[in-house]
Amino acid sequence: MLKVLEHHLITHKLTQLRRRETGTKDFRHLLDEISGLIAYEISGDLPMKEVEVETPMGACNTHEIVKEIVLIPILRAGLGMVDGIRNLIPTAKVGHIGLYRNEKTLAPVAYYSKVPKNLAESIVMVLDPMLATGGSASAAISGLKEEGAIDIRLVCVVGAPEGVKKMESEHPNVDIYLAALDEKLNDKGYIVPGLGDAGDRLFGTK
Repeated sequence: MLKVLEHHLITHKLTQLRRRETGTKDFRHLLDEISGLIAYEISGDLPMKEVEVETPMGACNTHEIVKEIVLIPILRAGLGMVDGIRNLIPTAKVGHIGLYRNEKTLAPVAYYSKVPKNLAESIVMVLDPMLATGGSASAAISGLKEEGAIDIRLVCVVGAPEGVKKMESEHPNVDIYLAALDEKLNDKGYIVPGLGDAGDRLFGTK
């Protein structure tokens, strides 16, 4: 269920992403690149169908992806992962789920949801750079299941054991993909060592 992607290029770029001195422009660019690399790594098992195409030299029996891909970024930091994946899968549809974390209770609060209607027939990738407490991811996935989603994959950059444990408990049928599994959460619910507040660093709001 949990897969930590031990790829040297992903690790290298994540190191740059973590650096305190990495500014908004570079942070956004690195997150974009890492997301694309993660998407490449996890797309090797997408269902295929056999097709015949005509090349300039004649007929060719080959394969193409048979299911639609739907990307669901959790606002707002999840937006930073969309372009990197769509560069590889330009036909992917994009929905949005808005959740924020109550800083006192750490519980997720929903404020927006707009998703495609064909979720039951699609592969749904939920995007969020950070899997911290797991509250937002779990709430988002519960909502997507209510909308009919069946094949759901949680795609994050950095995760904490607490978030992984919550996901495994509440959504054991959802695969989790991380670039790194970090040590723990601090008393404010942030990942340690992590990379800070991904939304603030992505959009320059702090």
